[in-house]
Amino acid sequence: MTPASRSPDNRPVRMVFTTRAGGASLSPYDSFNLGDHVGDDPAAVAANRARLAQSIEVPEERFVWMEQLHTNTVTVVVGPHTGPVPATDALVTREVGLALCVLVADCTPVLLADHSAGVVAAVHAGRMGARNGIVERTVAEMVRCGARPAFIQALLGPAAAGESYEVPEQMADDVEKELPGSKTTTRAGTSGLDIRAGIVRQLMGLGVTHIDADPRDTVTDPEFFSYRREGVTGRQAGVIWLTGH
Repeated sequence: MTPASRSPDNRPVRMVFTTRAGGASLSPYDSFNLGDHVGDDPAAVAANRARLAQSIEVPEERFVWMEQLHTNTVTVVVGPHTGPVPATDALVTREVGLALCVLVADCTPVLLADHSAGVVAAVHAGRMGARNGIVERTVAEMVRCGARPAFIQALLGPAAAGESYEVPEQMADDVEKELPGSKTTTRAGTSGLDIRAGIVRQLMGLGVTHIDADPRDTVTDPEFFSYRREGVTGRQAGVIWLTGH
């Protein structure tokens, strides 16, 4: 039996990444699409979100979603929010039981937590947001809320891998200038971007060293939605919340 102190139910912070399996949506959103802005049947999205809430045992009204626009805007939330938080790509909170959500289909979902300070964040780190400092700005906002970089744990979710993320060389150079470590070469030998690698390097430069990165490639892994692979498709989510334990 797992000791109570180590039981998942007693962790001060919980983090979850979803896949595309096990939902109510029909093709091309099949099946666990959590995005309500991609053209899917609203009833199916609502059913999927309800299933997510039930599975992680957080009330639906305690979920906070974002209107993600590839900005570098960070928003601190102190309670439930009616509808998505407008025009933001990162959420920070100290509120217990508030589930911060980031939707992705190739962009990098970043979950951050300083459980000793009781501060968590969810970040949508697409190419433009990552290039323009969304992760760095989120860490700075967490610090303003009492977090310390050395105590922040970072978890990067499944995203487009550098081997699959082909971009024009000029674009790769531009991102590399602002997010060093992100320029790479694809499996086809062309210019590419590994946004996760750039973010990891950036976090370490900020003093955040407790970093885990899921290496799975959304472009090639059929378990995940991928905009680059499919065009019209659904969205998986990263979710983080303080449990109060």
